[in-house]
Amino acid sequence: MQQIDTLQAVVFDMDGVIFDSERCVQNCWGIVARHFGITDMEQTFYSCLGTNMDRTREILLEVYGTSFPFDRFLGEVSQLYHSRYDGGRLPMKPGVKDLLQYLTDHGKQIALASSTRSQVVVPQLQEAGILPFFHQVVCGDMVSRSKPAPDIFLKACEKLGVLPQNACAIEDSYNGIRSASAGGLRPIMVPDMLPANDEMLSLAEAVLPDLNAVISYLQADFS
Repeated sequence: MQQIDTLQAVVFDMDGVIFDSERCVQNCWGIVARHFGITDMEQTFYSCLGTNMDRTREILLEVYGTSFPFDRFLGEVSQLYHSRYDGGRLPMKPGVKDLLQYLTDHGKQIALASSTRSQVVVPQLQEAGILPFFHQVVCGDMVSRSKPAPDIFLKACEKLGVLPQNACAIEDSYNGIRSASAGGLRPIMVPDMLPANDEMLSLAEAVLPDLNAVISYLQADFS
């Protein structure tokens, strides 16, 4: 395990880590799925956690067939989601601002590596008042391969100018932890919708209950 004194940067996932958005998205998926006559979408939704739009499309077409109206489905989900949560109404996870301020005070580089596309990510960070904390923002439409491939985390480290082994990745999803681990970052899992399984326990440097615990985890090594 790398010593914490080599830590130069922390790279955050967004959905399920910074915002309590995955439950919001799941609710919208459920409502729209019922309009489409689908009642068994929960497991499919979990499979899509942490992936970008292209990979989500692949998963839905694999599960429901190539005739599945993906664009119409996701369009209705997006419309419902934004009608409910735009304008600063998206709930943030406890401890977000405290952790971002703590890292800033200790001179650490901060980046975002979200599978969500940039036209959604940047306004949400702006509306929450936390965009200035981030030195770099890398989104799902900026890389060719989705998580669990390491591309998005490697790009974030490259843009920050740090080696992957000198960066922590804060993730909640299985695909996110796989991505960070494959990229050589130090994965810290803060579970959201799915608990840490044996694979996650083997890949993550730590599994912590919330972002306040991340502060405590880092404080022990900064002191």
